[in-house]
Amino acid sequence: MPKTAAAPVPVADPSRWKALVFIALAQLMVVLDATIVNIALPSAQTDLGISDGNRQWVITAYALAFGGLLLFGGRIADKWGRKNAFVVGLIGFALASALGGAANGEAMMLGARALQGAFGALLAPAALSLLAVMFTDAKERAKAFGIYGAIAGGGGAVGLILGGFLTEYLNWRWTFFVNIPFAIVAAVGAWLIIREPVGGRNRAPLDIPGVILSTLGLVALVYGFTRAESAGWSDQVTVAMFIGSALLLAAFVFVESKVKSPLLPLRVLLERNRGGVYLSLGLAVIAMFGLFLFLTYYLQVVKGFSPVKTGFAFLPMIAGMITGSTQIGARLMTRVAPRLLMGPGFLLAATGMLMLTQLEVGSSYLALILPAQLLLGLGMGTAFMPAMSMATHGVQPADAGVASAMVNTSQQVGGAIGTALLNTIAASATTAYLTDHAAQAAAGGPAAKLIQAQAMVEGYSSAIWWAVGILVASAAIALTLITTGRPGAGGPVASGGMKGADADAEFPVPVIAH
Repeated sequence: MPKTAAAPVPVADPSRWKALVFIALAQLMVVLDATIVNIALPSAQTDLGISDGNRQWVITAYALAFGGLLLFGGRIADKWGRKNAFVVGLIGFALASALGGAANGEAMMLGARALQGAFGALLAPAALSLLAVMFTDAKERAKAFGIYGAIAGGGGAVGLILGGFLTEYLNWRWTFFVNIPFAIVAAVGAWLIIREPVGGRNRAPLDIPGVILSTLGLVALVYGFTRAESAGWSDQVTVAMFIGSALLLAAFVFVESKVKSPLLPLRVLLERNRGGVYLSLGLAVIAMFGLFLFLTYYLQVVKGFSPVKTGFAFLPMIAGMITGSTQIGARLMTRVAPRLLMGPGFLLAATGMLMLTQLEVGSSYLALILPAQLLLGLGMGTAFMPAMSMATHGVQPADAGVASAMVNTSQQVGGAIGTALLNTIAASATTAYLTDHAAQAAAGGPAAKLIQAQAMVEGYSSAIWWAVGILVASAAIALTLITTGRPGAGGPVASGGMKGADADAEFPVPVIAH
């Protein structure tokens, strides 16, 4: 009998670790840009003459473009090639940042922010899916995603530090210009070093109805939560956005179940392990974004910290995230099932959050805020690392981009929900406290100022209680829905977690072109 030809042995890309440096740099740029502009916004608003009513659009324009176009960006990365999408995304992001830094008015600024979001929506899923197809060994994959997870989790806090420095010592425009060297270095390095696996592109025609429905549905959802923060939950436009979003996204799911080449194959979304990751991570980000907001205001308004000092005050959380991601998550990921890292990680973060419910006007940073941040960072870092890796759990290489886009989408929508929902809860609690202490507040003088500060802190602690519950829910979802075993334990279907089209591999193993 003739001998059967042996299947090609997967060859690891020899440049994969060099490539990781440039992928991580690009991810850091995108993540920190979500918070770096927040600190610069008051100065930019004054210089450009942006009204109080329109200033939120500096943040919202970015969030809408980024959140709305992520699925489209992920599928474009699958279709064009991840390296091409990554480099184009970097160049576009740099040009949009230059436009924002040079803005001479409100329209130019808002246009630049929308362009940043659009190119970020192309860049972010391309970066994550490149990791998914380049790192195929379980131990190496754990290390690579440990680094990526630390950056994804801690980049927002880095943005606060960098934004404070640039705004206080240079000019708000540098919060935009700083992206340009990041992008140039990452684009040149990626172009020279990254080599994509053979057969990883999705050559299917683009699902135009899916693109339109998903983009409009996600934009309506993100805008609904953003508007709720300023106009209230019962505002007619807010309610219309939520209803419109529900109808559009329902239509999107129906279309995806019928078309031959869907933008988001439902198998990517409905496999229970990936679904558990998207849901638990989205909920955890709700809690994280709310905390960044409240701690920033608490430290600056109540404690009187400068922007730079506030940024440095977040360092323990960054240190905890890096430690949890690279030293705990990465070391244990090849030894234990992902749910045994994600569940306890979210619970540890909830413990840190629980400590912050005890905030008072005179709370000590060293005695309360620092240890709470360390626990929060350790927990989130430990959970984020396997979550980022599981986002592309078992997907075929041709679907890696859109699967990566889904984890970014869950984070972006979670951030919009977290900011609006927790801020509304805090504002309601603050108003109730002021109503109960109206007599003291009306008296004026130092006593009235103290009542105002206590009312703010009361609002923050009330919202943080909700964040604790959300993190506990994240842990419960991770422990119950994510059933796969540790990588490499017992073959492709380690714990009965994958079936059908997704059972090809625990992690996709493409062949590298030479």
